[in-house]
Parts: sequence; C-alpha cells; structure tokens
Amino acid sequence: MRLEALRALACLLLLWGCTEVEQPPGSPPRQRAEAAAVPTRFTDTLVTEGLDTATSMTIAPDGRIFVCEQDGRLRLIQDGKLLSAPFLTVDTDDSGERGLLGVALDPDFPRQPYVYVYYTATTPQVHNRVSRFTANGNLAVPGSERILFELEPLGASNHNGGALHFGPGGKLFVAVGENTRSDRAPRLDSLLGKVLRLEKDGTVPTDNPFYTRTTGSYRAIWAIGLRNPYSLAVQPGTGRLFINDVGAGDWEEINEGLAGAHYGWPDTEGPTTDSRFRTPLFAYRHGSGTSGGCAITAGVFYNPAQRQFPTEYTGRYFFSDYCNGWIRTYDPKDGAVAVFATGLDAPVDLDVGPDGSLYYLDRADDSVRRIRYTASNEAPTLTSQPASLTVAPGQPATFTVGASGTPTLRYQWLRNDTELAGQTSPSLTLPPVKLSDSGARFRVRVSNDYGSVLSNEVTLTVRSNTAPVATLLLPVDGALYSAGDVITYEGRGTDAEDGTLPDSAFTWSVDFHHDEHLHPFVPATRGARSGRFTVPERGETAANVWYRIHLRVEDSSGAVHELFRDVRPRKVKLRMDTEPAGLRVTLDGQPQPTPLEVETVAGVVRALGAVSPQEKDGKTYVFERWSHGGGESQEVRPTVDSRYTAVFREESAPGNGLRARYFDTADFKELKLERVDPTVDFRWESGSPDPAVDLNTFSVRWTGSVVPLYSETYTFYTQSNDGVRLWVDGMLLIDNWTVHSTTENRGTVTLQAGRAHALQLEFFEQTGLATMRLHWSSPSQRKQIIPPAQLRPASP
Repeated sequence: MRLEALRALACLLLLWGCTEVEQPPGSPPRQRAEAAAVPTRFTDTLVTEGLDTATSMTIAPDGRIFVCEQDGRLRLIQDGKLLSAPFLTVDTDDSGERGLLGVALDPDFPRQPYVYVYYTATTPQVHNRVSRFTANGNLAVPGSERILFELEPLGASNHNGGALHFGPGGKLFVAVGENTRSDRAPRLDSLLGKVLRLEKDGTVPTDNPFYTRTTGSYRAIWAIGLRNPYSLAVQPGTGRLFINDVGAGDWEEINEGLAGAHYGWPDTEGPTTDSRFRTPLFAYRHGSGTSGGCAITAGVFYNPAQRQFPTEYTGRYFFSDYCNGWIRTYDPKDGAVAVFATGLDAPVDLDVGPDGSLYYLDRADDSVRRIRYTASNEAPTLTSQPASLTVAPGQPATFTVGASGTPTLRYQWLRNDTELAGQTSPSLTLPPVKLSDSGARFRVRVSNDYGSVLSNEVTLTVRSNTAPVATLLLPVDGALYSAGDVITYEGRGTDAEDGTLPDSAFTWSVDFHHDEHLHPFVPATRGARSGRFTVPERGETAANVWYRIHLRVEDSSGAVHELFRDVRPRKVKLRMDTEPAGLRVTLDGQPQPTPLEVETVAGVVRALGAVSPQEKDGKTYVFERWSHGGGESQEVRPTVDSRYTAVFREESAPGNGLRARYFDTADFKELKLERVDPTVDFRWESGSPDPAVDLNTFSVRWTGSVVPLYSETYTFYTQSNDGVRLWVDGMLLIDNWTVHSTTENRGTVTLQAGRAHALQLEFFEQTGLATMRLHWSSPSQRKQIIPPAQLRPASP
C-alpha cells in the first residue's frame, strides 16, 4: 500500500499529466524512505512499520502506542513491535475519509482502563460515533463497547474531523468536520463543523457555552464555524487547546480553542479582521516549500513530564503538513514559527511520548517514527536498517543504512562477515549481479570515537524470473466521469513462468486527487480481476480533481508490476448573476460577489443562496425569486453549462424599525395610531404611548422583519407587564397572554445571517404599570435590545 501511495504522490507532484506509470520489470526493489532531515543532534529513527492506512495515534503512559487504521482496526505497538492481534476492531465504513479516525485514553489510564474512539458507524444510517471500550491488557474486553455520542447522518464521505482529546476537568473534546455542508458550520442546530465537549461518560456538561441556548445533543457544542478540524492538541499543565482546521482553497489554520468561539467558516478563511469571528493564531497559505502546504493534519505541545529536547523547545507547538511533509514549531509566547523537520512522506499525527521524544505517524510510509535529541559524545544509532533484496541477473543492487551520532561517523560494509575494501559510505552498490551472487549476506558497521553499532544482516537473492505484465482493460485511457457515474475497473495479468495470473495476484486501490493532495477512496483490495465504485454526487466541489486507479499484480516468485490510470471529470460552467447586477449570492454557503463563474464537475450538487436583504449604492434590496424557480436556498446539479439569476426588489419601505399599530383596547380594536418604532424598548410605567391612546387599556402589534448578523441559534427575550406573544417566521416562540407583573419570557430559533426573517410582536396593557422590551442574544453577541439596524418595517 505504501508503494502505491508514494507513487501516486510522486506522480501528482512531478508528473501532473501522466496516465500510467510502472516499475520496469527486473528492476531492484525500492527500499524504505530516508529519515527526515532534522536539526543537528536530533535523530529520526523507525519505531515500526507494516501499518495499513493509519489515521491517528495516542501514546499510553507505559509507552504503548495505539494506532487507528482506517478500516476499523486499532493496533498496538509495544516495545517497538507491532502486535499481530488488534486491540479492537469496529465495523466501519472506510470509504473516502470515513473510518476509524480518532483515539484517546482515559486521563487516569490504565487505572481507569478506558479507550475512546471516533469512527464511522454503518447503522441505522452512516454516521460518526464516539464510543468507549474497556481494556484488558493488550485487548479490549469483548462486548465492552459503550456508545457515548451519536452524530448526525453523513452526506459526503469527506470532511469528518475525528480528533479526540481530554482537556481540563477530564472533559472530552471531539472535533467534527462539516461534511462539505458548510452552511451548517455556524449553526447551533447541527453538530457539523464544530468542537464538542463531553463528560467522560458521554453526557453533556451543563457549563458548555451554548447549553441554555440549545437542546438535546446540540448542548454538546463548544465552538463553531470550522471546516475540517482534523486534529486537536491540549497543552499539559495549562489546558490550552489548539484546533488545526484544514482549509479550502487558500489557508491552513491553527486556532485558539475557546468556549463559544466562532471561527468564521464559511464566511471567512484564514486571517480576518471581521469582529464577528476569531482570527487564527497562525495561518499558512497553500503552496510549495516549507512555508506552504495543503492540509494541516497534526499538532502537539512539547510539555512532557520527562523533557528530552533542549529547554528552548519546552512549550512550543509542533505541527505538520500532510502534502509538503514538514514539521514546524509555533511558539505561543511570541508567535515565532520555525522549520523543525523536512522530508516526511505524509504525516497524519504527532505525539510526545513518556520518554520525551517526538513521535510521528506517516500514512504513506505506514510507519511510526521517533525524533529524539542526541546528547554530545554519543555512540552511533541506526535510524534505518538495510533491507534484503531480490533482483534479476544483470541488475545492480543497492543497500542503504541510516545512522546518527556524534560526528564523524565511519561506515564499513561486510560481505559474508568479510570487510569489503573501499565500501565506506552509507550506501553499498553492487555491480550487475550474477546467479552465483545469490545468498550472499551483507551488513554494515557504523562507528565513531565513542562506540560502534552493527546493522542487521540482509540477504541478496538473485533469481531468473521474468516480472509479470499487468494490463488495464477498464477504464479505457481518456475516459471521463460525471458525478453519480459507476466506474468499472478491470485488468489482466500474465507471466512468462506462471502464465495467466489468478485472481489472488491482483491488488486494486483508488485515490481521489484534489489539487496537490489526495484522499484515499478505495483501500487496497486483493483477490479480484475487476471492481467498481460510484462517484459521489456530494462532497468536494472543486473542479481540479480526478480519480487514480492503481493495479498491482504479483507472480508466484514475488515479482510485481504496477501501473495506474487517471479518470478525469467532465466539467461544466456554473454562472451566477443578479437582477439588478452586482449584488451578492452564496455558493455552497460562502458569500460571493456577482457576476460569478466557476468550473464544476458535471453532476456535483451545489448549494445556491441569496444574501437578503443587502445594501448597494445606498439602496436596500430583498430577494424575490430565482429566474429558474425554486426557493431562496436550493440545491442544483448542473450537467451542462448553466446560468442562475437571483432577482431582487428594492425594499419598498426603507428605514429601520418595526411597523407599530396602537389600539385603544386590549383586544386590538379601535386603531388610534400607526408609526415605525425604531426598536421595542418601552417602559411607559403609568403613562401612555401617545396622548391618543388610553393609558390603562391598550394593545400594540409590531410587524416587520429582523435581519441577523450571524447564522446561528438566537434567543429572544420579552420583558412585559402585561400580556405578550412573539412569532418569528410564523413560529410562536413566546406566549404569555395573561395579566402579570413584569416578567421575562424567552424562546429560541435558528436564523440565517443577512436574511430577513418575519417578526410579529403583540402586547396588551390591562391596568397598572406598562412595560414592553424586546431583547435577543446569540453565541456571537451579548444579550441586548434588538437594534434598529437589524429591524425592517416590511415583512419578507
């Protein structure tokens, strides 16, 4: 699997237009990647390899490493060895970015032997789930799963988040992606695009920031407005929380995790000056090199109980990028950022072990590696061992070792325990080999002034074997796809010695490529000559995407032939306009100026919306209709070039406030006065709203609309003496139609930013003091009288 992933990455970065690539038959096998480039006196060494599509990890106090594999297995690494029996296996949907995605240990582990996981459950509908298992040694107790929290059904296969971390007070933080439904990220009636906060038993803490403003599972929401928070980190000692949010087209973010914070997606990405949103602590742009990337996939604070790195690293935040393969540090004290390591393949997690070393999980390399600091005057340490080789006669063979230690390192290669003259470099390259060379044993001694170390012994096998030949029959070269299509792949494998290869010789995998990174789509599957998959209609909306289908065939002697074929999308143009021209619309939840033209994959579902009301050139415009029909917010699935025009009308009653009608009785009879009240904040006490209105018995009906600044759940409050009723969008939120002393009532509803929502407020005064006040609050604003700027006298 590693070879396919590496080759896909290499072709993606270097050979953008290639359609097939293969390892030449008879060429020597590739050895594992070199260690990462790290600062002086640091070493990068292999802990273990042999994982399969790893997604995340955590390290126990005793040094055991728990590693999630996407297909549902939670693996254990103990004393540097990958145990054969998984700690547990869950039934999961591992398509796209789904699967077993996150793991955390109880803060009192192993005294409290609980292991928490985040995975994509398959029933009753596909959704993400947080569960707890009980550990018994290196295995989970059978039947011990306790489901703690269920998330809502999934649409797309990507943007799932999945990180789990315990924070202050033993609270469990859960990172949830917006599943490509960006409009849900800021809303309090959806768990998507959020950080959640739970008790260890899955219940919701009553001090969560939105607890009193929401109901049910939504009370777990702790922070909002995130796109795909793939990883979290909690600083030991301080409890400070950092959120790594994978961006869309431009930015990757490190956000300060704060209760009730709104990080701005989909309205903004990267640094922002918009006071409604919390700007990132640090953000870097998409691009190449060590200052750019495409996906921030891991982060950890360096605050171990046993410090192993130099003092200046204590308190720093280490973070990595999946595409560009680097690790950088962020200093929370002054915001300084520095490169720490380069040359990683595809890091997806970082952690600090009880020994004070930095560990990283490399998905492309299917390995866990360790970076540690080398003290002065230290004997050599091997960072990678040479590997045995099988080659054909007439081919060269190269063995390589990685080592670190106090300079200067000296190398001496041995063949069958005899030193090879002149072979004193980290690599040994043999000239074209003969059949008589088969069985030769090689190792290398690495030494310096403080000691030496001898590598593992490896063997050269020379075999006259013709490599097999793989052929991709389907899809045909140049094939195109639309969303919703079923793509069939089929291959053939032949071998000079074995003839036609059986089904067991075939291994298939499919990667979904987006710009300069990829998402595994179909995991490596062995044992069939053909297969098929369906292209999702929902998910990634960019047009610079394609599918890469990999085929690997292996003959009975272990020789392989690998190739792949790209299937590119059919593309159409989607144009959005407004009448009058130049107003704003939303596309997939993000506000956009018009005219707007984007390229999209044919058949992909796109979400259209209108910003209403909005102002332009001193005039206020309200959405009226789409030229093609349908509601203000709707989904379209263009399969040909398409144009969508949002028609607006100029607001007929410009001005702020609500239309007020005052009656001389308590039952809305005998209309005495009509006017626009800028807001509802009246404490008439023993007086009258107007000389024309009786001071003891009157009623008022306010109508119009309210226009929120944020897309989230709002709480409306009325303070009245006497009766009051409040409707928003036709929903009766408050109903206290009685004679009473000054009383506060409340009701909640989810509103959309910039949209005019119908509002009707009724009040009657029977006798005594008269009071009528209308407040509101939301996660992004304090409780306040609804200001005139957010009220309109006209109903939408």
